[in-house]
Amino acid sequence: MVVLSICFLVFSNPSLMLSTMIGASSDALKLAVELCGVYMVWLGILEIVEESGLSQKLAKLLHPLIKWLFKIDDEETEKMIALNMSANMLGLGNAATPMGIAAMKRLDDGSGVATHAVIMLIVLNATSIQLLPSTIIGLRASAGSATPADIILPTLISTICTCIVGVFLVKICGRIREKLKHKKTAIRIKNNGGRK
Repeated sequence: MVVLSICFLVFSNPSLMLSTMIGASSDALKLAVELCGVYMVWLGILEIVEESGLSQKLAKLLHPLIKWLFKIDDEETEKMIALNMSANMLGLGNAATPMGIAAMKRLDDGSGVATHAVIMLIVLNATSIQLLPSTIIGLRASAGSATPADIILPTLISTICTCIVGVFLVKICGRIREKLKHKKTAIRIKNNGGRK
């Protein structure tokens, strides 16, 4: 896209090419610095949550939900998933990534096939409920929006809907997958004359 844009600009208005590139890089740097402030605050809060032991309490609070969604029984993994979900709910997708990767590594069974828990974590990261979409609010504020927080309610409603649909589809696909697995096992046993 960048190469196409530059080629189009060279042929349509070559005198604007250099000034446009410098202006765009300046805007990108300014936006990155502004977003750094937002992320520093929330990453600091997440670090305080981790160091104060609130992450364990959060994991205990979310334990029934995590157990139902992921079907796991590992306290450390539950803690990572709880922190990942919390960061996503605050609209901090980049801050949630390290915890998500750590949880993903612990959920991986080494088979090379995505497990139910891995698929659920990916779907929850993609469709996470946004209680406070802080990154988008920061982007809107840096772009000069008079009311950057106006998106909170529409974002909350749309992310609740996508999250419910995502979880529902993972659960349905998981049941179908289990049925197919049992069916294949039954066929294999039948073909082996009743031996497993």
